[in-house]
Amino acid sequence: MEKLISDFLAQKRFVVAGSFRNESKYAYKILKILKNKGYEVYPVHPTIKEVEGRLCYSSVKDIPCVIDVVNLVTPPLVTEGILVECKDKGIKRVWLQPGAESQAAIKFCDDNDMKVIHGICMILESVKEKETL
Repeated sequence: MEKLISDFLAQKRFVVAGSFRNESKYAYKILKILKNKGYEVYPVHPTIKEVEGRLCYSSVKDIPCVIDVVNLVTPPLVTEGILVECKDKGIKRVWLQPGAESQAAIKFCDDNDMKVIHGICMILESVKEKETL
């Protein structure tokens, strides 16, 4: 698992999908951490227009560039819908934050040759990864 986490965190462009209504939300915290560590980060939420000075896209399919990793901080049913967009966009790395995963979501990733991390918080892993470099 550590090799997979290192692979994900070595990428350049991340999508974070979830609630950004205030800074206490995990999606907001993850976006800020990734941004502060120098990653290109693209927030996704269907009704929010901007987060941390970045355009917030209504869906993954609307992002106009190649994405390396999608981090989902969404309810499982929403996660499952976003995964279809990820597949259609050719995204091969998906990080399902604790609470975003479902057996159907994990199976979808496995069935569609997508690398998936689940049950592990990206906030904790990104901090650990940078400490060991």
